[in-house]
Amino acid sequence: MTTFVDRVELHAVAGNGGHGCASVHREKFKPLGGPDGGDGGRGGDVILVVDRDVTTLLEYHHRPHRKATNGKPGGGGNRTGAHGQDLLLPVPDGTVVLDGNGEVLADLVGEGTRFVAGQGGRGGLGNAALASPRRKAPGFALLGEPGEERDIVLELKTVADVALVGYPSAGKSSLISVLSAAKPKIADYPFTTLVPNLGVVTAGSTVYTVADVPGLIPGASEGKGLGLEFLRHVERCSVLVHVLDCATLESERDPLTDLDVIEAELAQYGGLDDRPRLVVLNKTDIPEGQDLADIVRPDLEARGHQVFDVSAVSRKGLADLSYALGALVAEARAAKPAETPTRIVIRPKAVNEAGFTVTPEGEGFFRVRGEKPERWVRQTDFTNEEAVGYLADRLNRLGVEDELIRAGAHEGDGVIIGGDEDAVVFDWEPSVSGGAEMLGRRGEDHRLNVVRPAAARRRDREAQRRDAVQREFEEFDPFD
Repeated sequence: MTTFVDRVELHAVAGNGGHGCASVHREKFKPLGGPDGGDGGRGGDVILVVDRDVTTLLEYHHRPHRKATNGKPGGGGNRTGAHGQDLLLPVPDGTVVLDGNGEVLADLVGEGTRFVAGQGGRGGLGNAALASPRRKAPGFALLGEPGEERDIVLELKTVADVALVGYPSAGKSSLISVLSAAKPKIADYPFTTLVPNLGVVTAGSTVYTVADVPGLIPGASEGKGLGLEFLRHVERCSVLVHVLDCATLESERDPLTDLDVIEAELAQYGGLDDRPRLVVLNKTDIPEGQDLADIVRPDLEARGHQVFDVSAVSRKGLADLSYALGALVAEARAAKPAETPTRIVIRPKAVNEAGFTVTPEGEGFFRVRGEKPERWVRQTDFTNEEAVGYLADRLNRLGVEDELIRAGAHEGDGVIIGGDEDAVVFDWEPSVSGGAEMLGRRGEDHRLNVVRPAAARRRDREAQRRDAVQREFEEFDPFD
């Protein structure tokens, strides 16, 4: 059964905002109480939070769909709906958040670091908030916005000070088991270790973490073996330790060749040239292993490497290795710039920014895209004529009608607001600046009672398409 997962796809769905309430205050001896509908509550966010007690993404591998709670609708008597509860998802330290295209959205390092994976929808305004001197008793309220849905990828990059790299069965797991209290699986066959193992080592006053990175073989950077799957766990390590097998049974291998192969794979992966290296000649408790270590040590030292002869069985040379690693880790920590709290930069949009575009689409159709128009459409209850009229007034005040005129739109043309998936189509009827044409009974908008030519054209197109498909089906001869 899988116990370690370092890459998952997460489908995060934030909570929907609650609908606003359309209510009129009613109380004895108080006529014309006025609107008292409350606003809807905000939907809950989906938030990723770094938790040091979490070491794997296994939970999201089994349950990739996560959803926050919705906001509650508003009520009469100016009662605001309850906000949806935020969904906090704990992730390991070192988790990288990517979008579907592989672009990095966030690098979560440090206890308590947060990232909003899904923004909750806004609550709709009640009719009390929509009242104005011109509209004293609105008979409608705004709908709550749907919560943000996002598919993201979580990748874990182990946060450790030292990385043990080398061929399978080079003795990395044995080494980490005697340097620390970690108890990884140890056996005499390749690819025994299938997941990175972590161990905590104390060397004098320095305490550091060692990671055993499994599965490096020739071609690992291109996806062979397990190397490409776990090479990213080396990125955050300050020191690299080459564990070379001096007692290998494979005749075509030797410590110098193994070192060259692993270094080539690290160079191919990239970004690790500046890390200090140590070389460990392992399994020197075997006489043949010690003889081979004595032969290759001068060549390794000539390359500028610091070399240690060790044995996980007899524990030879482990103390010197531990203190040498502690010194390198302490030096890397001292050279690292002091961490400062993450500054939250808020860049609000200009309040007077129209933020929309009008583009022609085909004959007699124009598409409107923008944050405000699309959000207003989502908040509109199209079963209420007064709410539709309010939407038309808002779009007019925003300048959509003026832009449509400049784009060459005429009365009766189709106006599409939104993308292809959630678009709403209107038959455009320009408003008259006087405003007297809007007079009528409350709750009605005469603009909805006229013939809709754009809708008729769309119905004709669909009918022609259906007729063409039907003719092709009737003319089709399977024996021809």
